[in-house]
Amino acid sequence: MPWNLDETVQTSAGTVAAGRAGNGPPLVLAHGWPWSSFSWHRIIPELSERFCVHWYDMPGYGRSDKDAEQRTSLDVQGRIFAEMLAHWGLDRPRVIAHDMGGATTLRAHLLHGCNFERYVLMNVVAMRPWGSEFFAHVGRHVDAFMGLPPHIHRAVVEAYIKGAIINDIDSADVEMLVKPWISEEGRASFYRQFAQADERYTAEVEPSFAEIRCPVQIIWGEEDPWIPIDRGRALHALIPHASFEALPGIGHLPQLEQPDLVLGRLRSFLR
Repeated sequence: MPWNLDETVQTSAGTVAAGRAGNGPPLVLAHGWPWSSFSWHRIIPELSERFCVHWYDMPGYGRSDKDAEQRTSLDVQGRIFAEMLAHWGLDRPRVIAHDMGGATTLRAHLLHGCNFERYVLMNVVAMRPWGSEFFAHVGRHVDAFMGLPPHIHRAVVEAYIKGAIINDIDSADVEMLVKPWISEEGRASFYRQFAQADERYTAEVEPSFAEIRCPVQIIWGEEDPWIPIDRGRALHALIPHASFEALPGIGHLPQLEQPDLVLGRLRSFLR
């Protein structure tokens, strides 16, 4: 299948695993938490028929470095997104962002000067407040969770991931989403992400949303159990030139829950 991670890139946050497929105008995919670039694998085949699609696992995620000494908070991720565009030599790519990929790419655009041709924000973390009660609880008690036996840790990760989804997805997809967090370094990185979460990194860019310098499409799973659709509508109100589309019967992972529907919404906008 087109999704792969056959490229390694040295960044200021360690080695990043990356991949690309297709020919045509550049398109970059930005995943979120606790996902990886694998979360895009069902829409990459069609996108790569029209675009040169680029993706990578954020530092601390997937197959990228999970160094205990390296910060991987949103300020770092915004800088790394800018570094990845520079590495690929992309000046004005189309960008699709999901979850914390939203805050990551917003910071790259509004603080680091990255220009986008067109910009899709799908069920994104972008505005305060964000994070569920469980998210906040783990962040306050990271040391206790770090000591969980491996089988209980795996159950926590799997339950957390399934809690984002309201439609059945392939069990192999679930396993691939869980897998990066099961190794010893993956388990430590999983809980470090909770500990490093900080709303100030979205607060820094919220006042500038109206200054986004490209066409914007906001897509939101209407039944998202993590980031309610009202947050998407509030984001839309702060980006006056954006379009907004609700996806009925879909949760937090539209690209895996209903990939064909997502592709249908993307086709005309991206072209």
